Amino acid sequence: MDWKTFQALLSGVNKYSTAFGRIWLSVVFVFRVMVYVVAAERVWGDEQKDFDCNTKQPGCSNVCYDHYFPISHIRLWALQLIFVSCPSFMVVMHVAYRDDRERKHKVKNGENAKLYSNTGKKHGGLWWTYLISLFCKTGIEIAFLYILHHIYDSFYLPRLVKCEVFPCPNIVDCYIGHPTEKKVFTYFMVGASAVCIVLNICEIIYLIAKRIVRIVKKNKRPKQNPPVTTEEYIDDLFNNCIDPLPKMDMEDKPPSFKSANKPEYRLSMLKFDDKIRASAPNLSTPC
Repeated sequence: MDWKTFQALLSGVNKYSTAFGRIWLSVVFVFRVMVYVVAAERVWGDEQKDFDCNTKQPGCSNVCYDHYFPISHIRLWALQLIFVSCPSFMVVMHVAYRDDRERKHKVKNGENAKLYSNTGKKHGGLWWTYLISLFCKTGIEIAFLYILHHIYDSFYLPRLVKCEVFPCPNIVDCYIGHPTEKKVFTYFMVGASAVCIVLNICEIIYLIAKRIVRIVKKNKRPKQNPPVTTEEYIDDLFNNCIDPLPKMDMEDKPPSFKSANKPEYRLSMLKFDDKIRASAPNLSTPC
């Protein structure tokens, strides 16, 4: 397996991760990939050759080894590292999809036109992709730990195993090579996997809590009324949406069409004030 290519691909996720994601990536590379490449592969080596049984019955050693080691630790950890890293590539592919959309948008609408403020920012669909990838990584880690626990009986490797599988003629004693060393590395890899699970859960809680706080702050922010345009003002006039004018006194209020047609109002208009007298000129007086 080319671990350098694997590291180069997985390092691209680091710039889109949170602080917990960067710690998770460091734990994967330092405590899992490097330990796997430098030490674990050499410790296991040719396991079947180091698996000795006290019989010369043809096929007995092979059958007993397959019975107690249906899946090799080293190959199971390799599969675990590959499957755990695959959900992280979902984030990289989503960012690449955003970059492609941004490029097409600039070609269509000009270089200054922007579809995203930052294609790598975890908002909208990218936030959901990142959260789903965390759930997938956590589920894969738990699944592989359960498989290892189920196959090897609580991650324990005994020095001596007794085999009575056909074609062995009777109960055969078989001895595992480097059992203590393999046990130490098994517990170490299981512990590193447990740390990665805790980091994934912390990152999930952090993302959800941060999203909730942002929504609460957005709802508490006072809403500012936008300036009313002329068209909106005219629409409000016709839809009777504007508050009525303050009430004026009857003396200051001009007569309306209905009040002017009332008989009392017309009679009052015909009355003259006693102080005002209209006098006609005396035409009989000679000039």
